[in-house]
Amino acid sequence: MRTASLKRKTKETDIAVELNLDGKGKGDVNTSIPFLDHMLTLFSFHGVVDLRIRAKGDIEIDCHHLMEDLGIALGETIKKALGEKKGIRRYGAATIPMDESLARVIIDLSGRPYLVYKVKPPKTIVRGLEFSLFEDFFRALTNHSMMNLHIIVEYGRDQHHIFEAIFKAFGKALKDAVSADRNIKGIPTTKGML
Repeated sequence: MRTASLKRKTKETDIAVELNLDGKGKGDVNTSIPFLDHMLTLFSFHGVVDLRIRAKGDIEIDCHHLMEDLGIALGETIKKALGEKKGIRRYGAATIPMDESLARVIIDLSGRPYLVYKVKPPKTIVRGLEFSLFEDFFRALTNHSMMNLHIIVEYGRDQHHIFEAIFKAFGKALKDAVSADRNIKGIPTTKGML
């Protein structure tokens, strides 16, 4: 089983993450940010990974510390669960519609972190959460999972739908990238290591 857990505690946040890449899509998420809980539950379900998160932070100031630290913790947990990456497909992609919105996510588990984030800078705030913080979340996740991640929103009007499409696509693309391919022997690179 490709599982991992991580605890991260700072003066600003307290986070525990458990992840099973070969799960059944069970999400049990409580970050104290309801919209983020909803998004991470969608990621878990559509990525068919089991995800348990307990997190709290200084959201009375704003959600930035918690969002960024959650990205760090989830990224490190993904990296840990992948281990040596033997036999995985390495690449994954998904295009997901959500009503009027369309999002594409492309992943390379290359060991070289890079984020391309083509999402119109949203000005929306929902219950204290600035939607622009999702870029910080994904940048931290990218850097700490050591993945190359492209998030491209083709179009959309409703911010909820846009981010729902992003998180569903992220789950499906990650599932594709971490899936085993019996034709791949060892690590999927000509370099000898990722």
